[in-house]
Amino acid sequence: MPTITAEKKLFLKERELGALLEITQAINQDHTEAALYKIFQFTLLGQLNIRRLVLYVKEEGEWECTVSFGAGLPDFRKVPLPPAIADRSTAAPCLLRDLPGLGTAWENLEIVIPVVRNGVVLAQVIIGNVYEDYAGEEATKFLQTLSNILVGAIENRRLGRQRVASAAMRKEIEIAREVQTMLFPRTLPNDAHVAVHASYVPHTAVGGDYYDVVELDADRFLFCVADVSGKGVAASLLMSNFQAGLRTLMRQKVDLATVAQELNNLIFRNAGGDKFITVFFGLYDRRTRELTYVNAGHNDPLLIPDSGPILPLKEGTIMLGVMDELPMLKVGRLTVPPRSLLLAYTDGLTEVFDADQNEFGEEGVLDVLQHTRYAPLRTVHSELLREITAFDRSGSGFADDVTILSCRFK
Repeated sequence: MPTITAEKKLFLKERELGALLEITQAINQDHTEAALYKIFQFTLLGQLNIRRLVLYVKEEGEWECTVSFGAGLPDFRKVPLPPAIADRSTAAPCLLRDLPGLGTAWENLEIVIPVVRNGVVLAQVIIGNVYEDYAGEEATKFLQTLSNILVGAIENRRLGRQRVASAAMRKEIEIAREVQTMLFPRTLPNDAHVAVHASYVPHTAVGGDYYDVVELDADRFLFCVADVSGKGVAASLLMSNFQAGLRTLMRQKVDLATVAQELNNLIFRNAGGDKFITVFFGLYDRRTRELTYVNAGHNDPLLIPDSGPILPLKEGTIMLGVMDELPMLKVGRLTVPPRSLLLAYTDGLTEVFDADQNEFGEEGVLDVLQHTRYAPLRTVHSELLREITAFDRSGSGFADDVTILSCRFK
């Protein structure tokens, strides 16, 4: 390599400062990432006379070529980064001729310069056909520094966007959680005729389960347990629509068949068939002890009398929101015997698996009820939750929300 005069060194330093100024100005002017990569390309070509350059950046664990220019080079945007380069964890530049298995696509490139931040390789700068006066260790270090400034700025922008998006999502989830909390009734019936208790354990920050109890008059109250497909904000919003529709219909004193049909229409219109809700509606008359109900594709609630067989409440129709009209809708009717217990729940209670993939199931629920059915309702719920937690101890965790609503008819 020829000796570089002091005048030439000064000239090259001025070029480096010019390149540094162009890159930092571009970053401060808030250009897009694509524009920054283009400015980086033109700066190296114009200021430093680097005539072949390829830049790979690691995004979400994958290497992506963001800059590729120079005569005789293929379009590296279509060329995967070879393991010999991709797997390098060192910050030291390396001559390509010292790396095995690169192939002919890389023969016109000379050196790979890693861009490292906090001990992590974020990018690989590969250059070739460097101007003879601009070569050597000092030049390589400047190229590494310049690339680090660019890639670091782009990474900071990406992290900034992620923080903003995460903050917005947290706020959205917080609002949805507040909306969901407001949907649940503040008080539940507990009088000489009936006692009602409910438990709700969300699987995620915003779940898709819902329960409600609506006092219609001195004698009658409606209760329901529901599960919307999906989770999160969308499920919470659909549930709020469901509750508003339900309460509007109950103020109009319509029968359960009409309630189910109208809510089905509401959900179908709002969700377009993409989401559905399984729900159990029960309407109890304290004076006559009559329970009318509709089971719309939900887990069968269990009516456990003081003596005699357990009765699963099956009558109803399909889940709401799948079709514009509910087929074969039937309303169940029965007289509730004294000292009966009714347990309604969502599938999160039964779809719990142990390490051998055995399901807790309805059988597990009945086993718990055998020795707790006369206990206070709060104890019944806590025992059910304790049992499914113990059942899952060697399993993979709960996969869904758990909602339990029970009625003790006195």
